[in-house]
Amino acid sequence: MARLTVADLEARAKAPAVVSDKPVIKVGLSTCGLAAGAEPVFVAINAAVKERGVECRVARTGCAGLCSMEPLVEVALPGKPPVMYGEVTPELAEKIVEAIAAGKSLPAESRAPSIGELAQIAGEPVAPDDAPKQYRIVMRNCGVIDPEEIDEYLDRGGYQALAKVLSSMSPEDVIEELKTAGVRGRGGAGFPVWMKWLLTMESEGDEHFIVCNGDEGDPGAYMDRSVLEGDPHAVLEGMIIGGYVIGAKQGFFYIRAEYPLAIQRLERAIRQAKAAGLLGNNILGSDFSFNVEIRLGAGAFVCGEETALIASVEGKRGTPSPRPPYPSVKGLWGQPTMINNVESLANLAQIIQRGGEWFSGIGMGNSKGTKVFAVTGKVKHAGLVEIPMGMTLRQVVEGICGGSATSSPIKAVQTGGPSGGLIPARELDTPITYEHLQKLGSYMGSGGMIVMDETDDLVELSKFYLTFCVDESCGKCAPCRIGGTQMLRLLDRIAAGTGTDQDVATIRRLANAMEKASLCGLGQGAPNPVLSALRYFEPEFRGRLVAGRN
Repeated sequence: MARLTVADLEARAKAPAVVSDKPVIKVGLSTCGLAAGAEPVFVAINAAVKERGVECRVARTGCAGLCSMEPLVEVALPGKPPVMYGEVTPELAEKIVEAIAAGKSLPAESRAPSIGELAQIAGEPVAPDDAPKQYRIVMRNCGVIDPEEIDEYLDRGGYQALAKVLSSMSPEDVIEELKTAGVRGRGGAGFPVWMKWLLTMESEGDEHFIVCNGDEGDPGAYMDRSVLEGDPHAVLEGMIIGGYVIGAKQGFFYIRAEYPLAIQRLERAIRQAKAAGLLGNNILGSDFSFNVEIRLGAGAFVCGEETALIASVEGKRGTPSPRPPYPSVKGLWGQPTMINNVESLANLAQIIQRGGEWFSGIGMGNSKGTKVFAVTGKVKHAGLVEIPMGMTLRQVVEGICGGSATSSPIKAVQTGGPSGGLIPARELDTPITYEHLQKLGSYMGSGGMIVMDETDDLVELSKFYLTFCVDESCGKCAPCRIGGTQMLRLLDRIAAGTGTDQDVATIRRLANAMEKASLCGLGQGAPNPVLSALRYFEPEFRGRLVAGRN
């Protein structure tokens, strides 16, 4: 591809949308699809198309969100709405191609909701009487475009925000737009994005850096992986804009090595962006130059904490450091460094294109915009959902995801990963916002949401999360290293029926010390699942104590 200029992108934006006059078959080839057998389906479709001489386009896409129904295949015939198929086999794939070749009706078996039925996609029209349950900003291209083709991203407005920023906006203008939007970091803490950007921009240093935190380690969470696999250019565009704002010439993607497909697609996106003049020297013919590198994490959960991440990028052991100074002032190699997670960066281009007021009109209170969740556990339709902030837990778990997957009713929902909390079923009408979840003793976290039914033992679940945190502790500070181990020892006694009332009281005292004195969020949040379980389900713990006395 030839190097692009701002004028090229402006012309592309004014050009009419190209409507295919041939059938288009899209196969979901993200990690969840591949794990379910999408590769043989993709091969079968290509073979059948070639054998029958069908004129159509067969394309790969990322995760559409219906993970429990993979492999997914979408068929779009000219002039007709797309049809989605779930749990597709190579045999069904051949039937679909046969129907297209013969000009017959598409098979009725294994129909699944289309993306248009699942969600309103930002920037696309919707019928007035349609009430979509999801609203996709971050995932607007996931399951829609081929993530390995930059042209498909450009055709959907890709890099228009970058062109707008470089041609008509100062760094201060961009920060003001983000402030108007009210967007907060999607990595879990919810710190205002504009404030982090401003602090980094104003900090003095020989150079500035920007880092994308893709070290997604929460059990059951895979939002960042799916966005990188399904729309890598959206994250890359957000990072380039961030680099322009803070005056950085170098950015880093920090991604866990267990995400090989995400890494592969991001590497391809970087090569394509460089070839198109969107990365490197004099981006889009401007004076701005910026490059990125990928650094792989070795799977340490603690490296999701920003100071431990910085140490890992520098080639050191990934352990946290005391703050202040914060990375915005003194980060990579002692220089001002801005760290945002994948979802935060994926929002940026849409905010710049559509305006901060548009984004701030979505959500509730101080929780603006949307949030992507990976809903797993005892739920009928496990997968990814992107919802406006303020939607209730019940609307997500029972409405979008179909409720309990078993004959047993829902007992609790766990949000926020290993540092999150257990929320009882009686609180399911709580709006999903940073503030509402914190009042319940939980967190938004990066977006994991695990559903449990009445058969689940919450004493054992508490042990599972605490065991995870103990195993993942770097051991640098005593409150986390010693406190977590001692708390787990007490939980083991309670679970075995040999605990005492004093053990429960001691757990609470240890938790208080860990929350106040641990060096980083891992140790500070490790007691939270145990404390929330005790808060809402203490009779289960007491029952173990009674059993031990009898």
